[in-house]
Amino acid sequence: MEENNEIKKKTVLVVDDEVAIVELVKHHLKIEGYDVLEANDGITAVDIAIEKRPDLILLDVMLPKLDGLTVCQRIKNVYNVPILMITARDTEIDKILGLELGADDYVTKPFSTRELMARVKANLRKVDMNKADREEEKPKKKEENKIKVGDITLNLDKFEVKIKNENVDLTLREFEVLKFLAQQPGQIVTREELLEKVWGYEYYGDIRTVDVTVRRIREKIEKDNTEPKRLVTKRGIGYYLAVNED
Repeated sequence: MEENNEIKKKTVLVVDDEVAIVELVKHHLKIEGYDVLEANDGITAVDIAIEKRPDLILLDVMLPKLDGLTVCQRIKNVYNVPILMITARDTEIDKILGLELGADDYVTKPFSTRELMARVKANLRKVDMNKADREEEKPKKKEENKIKVGDITLNLDKFEVKIKNENVDLTLREFEVLKFLAQQPGQIVTREELLEKVWGYEYYGDIRTVDVTVRRIREKIEKDNTEPKRLVTKRGIGYYLAVNED
């Protein structure tokens, strides 16, 4: 039994220059059964993340030596890990900037530890579900691990996206949104459904999070993201992946 618990144990890196906040978050994470790493400045955070490869990172925006947005970008350039940004300013620009740079989620200070733990669990559960899906697909033929919609091809084993055989670099969250739409090509999916199915039912977010992620995807897959031909908006309802090639 003890061995099984060790297998399931996840590591979370907490990055904040306020020691009291680090201690509070660390306390609740340990109660939930997580191993915890900590850093109090941006440079240390990048070093620990790259060396230790934690399963999830809680990252403050305002940090000494290197700001949280830059830290997020540098870590995401090395490996794909769920990053939850923590911001003291409840402004839309902070949230959008973090999401633009690859953050998966955000929480605003002062935050509820219950809400924070729910977000941590939801993001880690999504990673586990992705791994489980890949394990189930292993015995099948390689072709069955790919989805093709128009000129877009998703490799579900490698988390790779290609358009006309050219690689497209997506974050895990962006990949999951595109995958969800690709599994039902031509079918309109509401923002609420995307928020529930991709971010997780315990996600305490708003619809703008979906819109920002879709905009990021478009910047990478569309020739002109002001007139999208692949990832299309149905005004007032949601989005769909067009079945016709561009």
